[in-house]
Amino acid sequence: MIVFGIDPGTAITGYGVIRAEKSSVVWIDSGVIITRPSSFLADRLEQIYDTLTDKMRQHAPGRVCIEEAFYGKNVHTTLVLGHSRGVAMLAAKKAGAVVAEYSPRQIKKAVTGNGNAAKEQVAYMIKMLLSPPDVHAQTDAYDALAVAMCDFQCGIGRGAVNRRG
Repeated sequence: MIVFGIDPGTAITGYGVIRAEKSSVVWIDSGVIITRPSSFLADRLEQIYDTLTDKMRQHAPGRVCIEEAFYGKNVHTTLVLGHSRGVAMLAAKKAGAVVAEYSPRQIKKAVTGNGNAAKEQVAYMIKMLLSPPDVHAQTDAYDALAVAMCDFQCGIGRGAVNRRG
């Protein structure tokens, strides 16, 4: 099964694609979508949607996994992040994929064994587990691969029943 992970953001959205079968997982693709801060929000969201749609058309995922919003002190940031998550979910549904969501803590715990792991620890483990040939300057691509790996580690990407999709 192809599992497509997304680390949403309006400035940088990470994506990661893995093939998960039984007890093995293989890196397929990963990268980031970088939008211009000076662009209108609607234009940034369109860029994210269009790029994710193209990538999903290319890889035909059965599942798309998205990191849940982190509820910090800045309500505006959380609200804007919700827009990015929304266009990612729309792209996934239009691609015919099942959508799953995981909290940052679930993702970190599944990949590193520590729900409070630093971004660097997550990136290190993804490099060790998947050996992606691309070296990403932004950790968002590794975070997106971690979202997909979380789905695999939880057994969902291997065919287990998902109650949240």
